[in-house]
Amino acid sequence: MDYRRFGSKLFIRIDKSEEILKQLQIVCTKEMVRLAEVKALGALSEYTVGLFDPEKKEYHSRTFQGPAEITSLWGTVTTMDGQFYAHIHLSAGDKEHRVTGGHLNEAIVGATCEMILDIVDGTVEREFSPEIGLNLFKFV
Repeated sequence: MDYRRFGSKLFIRIDKSEEILKQLQIVCTKEMVRLAEVKALGALSEYTVGLFDPEKKEYHSRTFQGPAEITSLWGTVTTMDGQFYAHIHLSAGDKEHRVTGGHLNEAIVGATCEMILDIVDGTVEREFSPEIGLNLFKFV
């Protein structure tokens, strides 16, 4: 992984075999990013995405193997209890041009991933909502 900062934006290259969320956390920790919008494109070798069931308040995850192109990766970086917290959604297409996606749990880069972080001056914390079953924005 390598990256460069241009004002409030970080351009990040995540390399083959690296895990996207781990690399994002490394950069955000090093650059002290507490609030940002995340977007990316690239190619994956494996990824796990989930779907939240609001009635049961639980995630159902599925792992996909084989080459896939990121058609959309978008989300936020915030904090929870003062620590890094990423909420990312991913859609990816396979060689049959089928697209799958959901809440990103893990993604291994198959060739490269080009990510842009748009850093915002501020902090938004997360707090668990027992009613919803998710960690929601908490504005202080």
